[in-house]
Order: sequence, then structure tokens, then C-alpha cells
Amino acid sequence: MRYLLDTHVVIWFFDDVDRLAKGVYDKILDPTSECFVSIASAWEIAIKMGTGKLRFDGGVSEFFNAISDNGFEILPVTREYLETLESLPLLHRDPFDRLLISTALTEELTIITADDNIQRYEVAWIWQR
Repeated sequence: MRYLLDTHVVIWFFDDVDRLAKGVYDKILDPTSECFVSIASAWEIAIKMGTGKLRFDGGVSEFFNAISDNGFEILPVTREYLETLESLPLLHRDPFDRLLISTALTEELTIITADDNIQRYEVAWIWQR
């Protein structure tokens, strides 16, 4: 299965694994799973660290190292994602979440997220205990 990890899922995976649903943790670690992280998540983390809303030991540089060390693939922002984003209904105003949704739709990925707002969209998602 191919998964796009929501920003909070990546942070919890690296720093607070007990917050992850057991089933989600197992799916991320499953050797048959392909896990992707959007560059938008790194951007969101950098902004939140800069404003003091988030602390991630080692900063964005360590975030990228952790992604690589765990075999996750970084997805850039592409024209196609933005074209999909343009047509999304405005059910949620968070620009990072909306970009993750458009990325998942375009790439046919399932988002791993606990975010109820993302779950309102017609996008494949999972969060299981």
C-alpha cells in the first residue's frame, strides 16, 4: 500500500510514537508499505519551529535525515498537485492540509491522519486503533 503521512503523523512517529494508533504504526513499518512525506510538511514544521509552536530536535535538517533513515520518500510540490488543489471544495482552510489532500488525490495515495478535517474530503485515509 502507498501512504502519504500527515505532518502530525510524521512528528509522532519520530518523537511521540505512543500517540500513533497501533494499526497505523504497524502499517508504516510494514515492509510492503511505501511511505511518502510531502515537502509541505517540512515547510510547515520549519514555520512552526520558527514561531516557537513546535520543537523538533535537530531542526529541519534532522527531520530530513529521519525521513531518509526510515525509508520515506519526499514528494515535491508539482503543478499537477496545484491544479488539483484549485478544484478542492473549501471544507478546510489549512493550506498545508489542502496541499496534502491534493497530493494524495493526484498520486492516488492513502493519507494516514487523525485530522477530522482531512477526513471530510473525498480522499482515501486511514486512522485505526
